[in-house]
Amino acid sequence: MPTTRTEHDSLGEIDIPADRLWGAQTQRALAHFAVGREKMPREILGAYALIKKACALANAQLGEIAPQQAALIVRVCDEILGGRLDGHFPLPPWISGSGTQFNMNVNEVIANRASELDNEPVGSHSPLHPNDHVNRSQSSNDTFPTALHVASALTLQRVLLPALQQLEFACAHKAALWAGLVKVGRTHLMDAVPMTAGQEWSAFASQLAACRADVEHARAGLYPLPLGGTALGTGIGAPPRFAALAVNQLANFSGLPFSVADNRFALQASHDALARVSAALRTLAGVLFKIANDIRLLASGPLCGFAELILPENEPGSSIMPGKVNPTQCEMLAMVALQAMANDHAVALGNAAGMLQLNVYKPLIGRNLIESANLLGEAMASFRQYLVDGCVPDETRLADYSDRALMRVTALSVHIGYEKAAQIARLALTRRVPLRDAALELGVAPELFDRVCDAYRMTQPPDA
Repeated sequence: MPTTRTEHDSLGEIDIPADRLWGAQTQRALAHFAVGREKMPREILGAYALIKKACALANAQLGEIAPQQAALIVRVCDEILGGRLDGHFPLPPWISGSGTQFNMNVNEVIANRASELDNEPVGSHSPLHPNDHVNRSQSSNDTFPTALHVASALTLQRVLLPALQQLEFACAHKAALWAGLVKVGRTHLMDAVPMTAGQEWSAFASQLAACRADVEHARAGLYPLPLGGTALGTGIGAPPRFAALAVNQLANFSGLPFSVADNRFALQASHDALARVSAALRTLAGVLFKIANDIRLLASGPLCGFAELILPENEPGSSIMPGKVNPTQCEMLAMVALQAMANDHAVALGNAAGMLQLNVYKPLIGRNLIESANLLGEAMASFRQYLVDGCVPDETRLADYSDRALMRVTALSVHIGYEKAAQIARLALTRRVPLRDAALELGVAPELFDRVCDAYRMTQPPDA
């Protein structure tokens, strides 16, 4: 059996491995873009399969291709969505900034697989031609940004938002569970007035809820699509009603409310909607970074740190120090957060670099945004399962810290004045005596101290 076959494109003939379904343009791209070790994200491939299905059905309805041709395109796209043809999409993200080579990779595989299904020679362009039939009424310039919108919206829906909501709810559960557990608060990493562990975790839950609202708001900007704009946004080469029919099919396939963009020129020349989603993920990453670092600081120890939280012992922490267990979920989440922040910087730069009627940083933007959504979603799921759900407070340690906290004197200042309260705090610290003893020595009545310096009472707002 021959190991190669010969196909042609507008530049001439080229040999292709006989067992691969891609065509001439993909083969040229493999030679000219041998950059990196990763492939185009699977999410973008899946989005393209949905788009090609939708376009085929719209073209058939408008008489642009035969119903039998549309049926073949739909059948192959379903095979792509099922993962059966993954080995035939070898291109990296680092290709033409319009994504043309990847669009053609999809077109060629669909056409050649259709030849197989129709008992025609692979590469014969019968019964489907990659450009004339599979790419009918389309351009890379409108399908690739459409694929980025679809892939990003679906990744947010399937991976990131469920994990974010579950982590938010897990933190809210801890906040409710520990609502009455008094601890010392800290500002500037120094002892401050009392609070409850529940209040501390309620801040985490509130931050995550705000991030979820931001992401959901930004996601809505992905629903308008440039599909049908073809080369520039004018729709040249596409028949009337094509965009509306294709986008309606795409909405049905995805279950998301996609619509035809009011201005396709904007969505092909710039990718502001994608940049807004990335910015929302950057904010989420910052929140997760703080939560991870707060928790590992509160869990530091077990004997020589804060040691207020006891984390699940998931794995040994050291290859040399026996018995050591480290806050590895915190470290993982913090690293993922930093990567997402870096990805957003690349997305912002790529979006800003668009020129005239086409932004030519599309694969960069899509690759980084989808990586961030997946990384953050998977990291939050792991962090919740292996840390948040199983962590518990060291109540003895919290009570000890709370009893020794000097800043309870703050409650006295409204009764005896700031300077007298400061003298009490300094006396207690200098002599290492309980705050109550120092207060009584400086003339504070016992009943006044006991009433206003009650730690739990200090954690409650005046109108509670």
